[in-house]
Amino acid sequence: MTGEQRPSWEEYFMGIALLVAKRSTCLRRAVGALIIKDKRILATGYNGAPTGISHCVEVGCLRETMKIESGQRHELCRGIHAEQNAIIQAAYHGVQIKDASLYCTNLPCSICTKMIINAGIKKIYYQEGYADELSKGLLAEAELEVIQLDNS
Repeated sequence: MTGEQRPSWEEYFMGIALLVAKRSTCLRRAVGALIIKDKRILATGYNGAPTGISHCVEVGCLRETMKIESGQRHELCRGIHAEQNAIIQAAYHGVQIKDASLYCTNLPCSICTKMIINAGIKKIYYQEGYADELSKGLLAEAELEVIQLDNS
């Protein structure tokens, strides 16, 4: 090595989540997610429209048009959240994610949180918060370990 410090596992996986977020087609917020188990990437996801559906970058943002605030009315959106896409990709490819960890650029919303709980994910690492108080309450009640990483 040339004197640069090797990143911790948390820094390494969050760095990959940030790279995955660059694939996002959302006009409001680019989010990336990774599902990790035993220091191995099991699935990735970013926020965007379902396969074969026009993306917001192509047709505009429904939420902007309807003036919906962040953290509200999640169902009124063309896109699927990054965490949902990662869970769906694991299921689609038959990958077991029970007892895994999730790295996400943002704290999951309440809908994603419910999916994460039922998928058996046990730990969440995130970088930035999200305006969804229900999510925080669900995570606490489910006793998931939630760790905010420094975004510097």
